[in-house]
Amino acid sequence: MRAVTVRSYGDARQAEITEAPVPVPGPGEVRIRNRALAVHPADAAVRSGLMAGLLGTPPFRLGWDVAGTVDAVGEGVTAFAVGEDVIGLSHWFATRNGTHADYAVLPADQLAPAPDDVPAATAAALPLNGLTALQAVERTGLDAGATLVVTGAGGNLGYLTTQLALARGLRVLAVAGPRDEAELTATGAEFVARGESAVDALRGLAPGGADAVVDAAGLATPLLAAVRDGGLFVAVRPPAAPAAERGIEVVVHDVRPDGHALAGLAKLVADGRLVVRVDSVLPLEEVAAAHARLEAGGTRGAVVLTV
Repeated sequence: MRAVTVRSYGDARQAEITEAPVPVPGPGEVRIRNRALAVHPADAAVRSGLMAGLLGTPPFRLGWDVAGTVDAVGEGVTAFAVGEDVIGLSHWFATRNGTHADYAVLPADQLAPAPDDVPAATAAALPLNGLTALQAVERTGLDAGATLVVTGAGGNLGYLTTQLALARGLRVLAVAGPRDEAELTATGAEFVARGESAVDALRGLAPGGADAVVDAAGLATPLLAAVRDGGLFVAVRPPAAPAAERGIEVVVHDVRPDGHALAGLAKLVADGRLVVRVDSVLPLEEVAAAHARLEAGGTRGAVVLTV
């Protein structure tokens, strides 16, 4: 089968197609014939060598998300059957089990039924960002009416976080680029233009400081000024975690694969109550172009590979 492999660190061209054996599912595992795969900043960070000190020497197969059709099941799997469309998440940093290939094998409890009547490219953009957003919002522990700042609200992760926070009754101050203002305002969020004046604007809207921040854009330390004393700062990009001050709790959120929670998110998407943004869709063989698109910046949603 084809697999996206990094054989040496470097630019987008180092994400290349190689041949690999078709994996065999073990007990409790499911093999998926992939249809679509999201490309994430974490994939680019691995490929570029940004995390070489932690990861060691390639080769690595990339990939976190998967959307496809069950092709085979291992011993003891009863939740999914051959022919069923599924989505799932592989925690790459924990397992190095990359999904960017013609086939992927994942534990059954990390999968969920794919959302009905939703294109595979859209479904593939849900697992990592959807679970990260859900778990980050839950981690804030905020009650309805509390104020949450979401940065990077124009991207897939930030947009999902904004929607899920609003659904919990939170007041959301959404930091993004000007072209996203109308769409974010339509959700019920209060728009704040990103840039040097963003923190001042946030303090103007929440003079005492926001109760919490989910920092999807990695703004880090400057954003602490927008949080009230004793508030919460949730970093979802590990290097962008500021030092705590004024009693603010700083949390680095690490996503947890969760098939049950993913199924709930998929139902929201299928019902039209949760919108997943897709920026661009390219075939698997153009994976280098997908990495280049992601690193060029300005994406308003997921970059997705089709298989």
